[in-house]
Amino acid sequence: MESIKQIPGGVCAPKGFKAAGIHCGIAKKVDKKDLALIFSEAPGSCAAVLTTNKVQAAPIRVTQNHLANGTAQAFLCNSGNANACTLDGDKVANQMCEIAARELNIPPEDVVVASTGVIGQALSIHPVDAGMKQLVRLLDRSGGEDAARAIMTTDLLKKEISVCFEIGGAECRMGAAAKGSGMINPNMATMLAFITTDTAISPQMLRAAISTVTQDTFNMVSVDGDTSTNDMAAVLANGMAANPLIQAPGEDYDSFLKALTYVCIYLARMIAKDGEGATKLLECSVKGAKDESSARVLAKSVISSNLVKAAMFGGDANWGRILCAMGYSGAQFDPQRVSLYFSSGAGTILVCKDGAGLPFTEERAAAILSEPEIELQLVLGDGEGEAVAWGCDLTYDYVKINGDYRS
Repeated sequence: MESIKQIPGGVCAPKGFKAAGIHCGIAKKVDKKDLALIFSEAPGSCAAVLTTNKVQAAPIRVTQNHLANGTAQAFLCNSGNANACTLDGDKVANQMCEIAARELNIPPEDVVVASTGVIGQALSIHPVDAGMKQLVRLLDRSGGEDAARAIMTTDLLKKEISVCFEIGGAECRMGAAAKGSGMINPNMATMLAFITTDTAISPQMLRAAISTVTQDTFNMVSVDGDTSTNDMAAVLANGMAANPLIQAPGEDYDSFLKALTYVCIYLARMIAKDGEGATKLLECSVKGAKDESSARVLAKSVISSNLVKAAMFGGDANWGRILCAMGYSGAQFDPQRVSLYFSSGAGTILVCKDGAGLPFTEERAAAILSEPEIELQLVLGDGEGEAVAWGCDLTYDYVKINGDYRS
């Protein structure tokens, strides 16, 4: 990925994109932005990966219908209310698209709509309607940060990135903003991500790209084991970079895939790092698994274990919990060929080899586990499969945050 360079701009870094974020009155706090709009000057290819939860929020259903033709021109998202499990949710989600489309002078079907916040409370359309003129008027090339903040709920950190890369001799750009802090679990990982790019790529190849990349990025994040009703990762490509249109697998598609992977890994790590109440980012890498699928299952099982997460919070090198999580994962592996390293900026220590514990200094292990980013390195002897998963520690504050989330 040496050819991929980070640049400023967020979702507005690619050509032809503008964004804005305002407080329209959905969120209780008047200083909290709660409505975001990302707009492309031209319609483009659009694809999304949506929640695997059988209980789906209204915006998920509406967006799924709108993306049936593989094109879109705008992302609209509110925070403060999930618009899920209500009687008029679909009506409100469609109204949001219609109001935005009217002000943007585009078809409602070209609006991808999303919501995040409390489930089961009716979302009034009035704040959205009242704020839309201002939101559209504020659309600007410098509006990416405001949009990124407007989609946040319990997030403490805004999550945005932008990069440039080359395809067919043309400079292409990609930007993204995401939210996610709680109700995060593998198999879509509870989150919202909006990705913009000026790359020219067909809807079919864009759909293949986001589906492929999600498997090794957003699907490999866990904070608390809960999968939301509102998960969405959407990418919009307006083609304004004027690169040769990507219509089939090949070198150009691979370059695009690398850039998208880079962006999504960055966001996945940010989501895990910003887990509700978290003090540490955990990364579990698995090498030598029977196959890639087994590696994914093992890594996710470890990163999702509450006992592992609690041990990491306490700086306790209780490595047996990690092997335990591997054992109930359902993946095939030989426990007697497992080696485990704890690693961080403070160093690396081998605590288990061939499935058995090794002597180590507790003080040294505690120093390694006291760092803000910790890697759990699992080396198996079963094959060539590899995978990485991201999570966070489990702290007292997680319970405090979720004990009164609605208030």
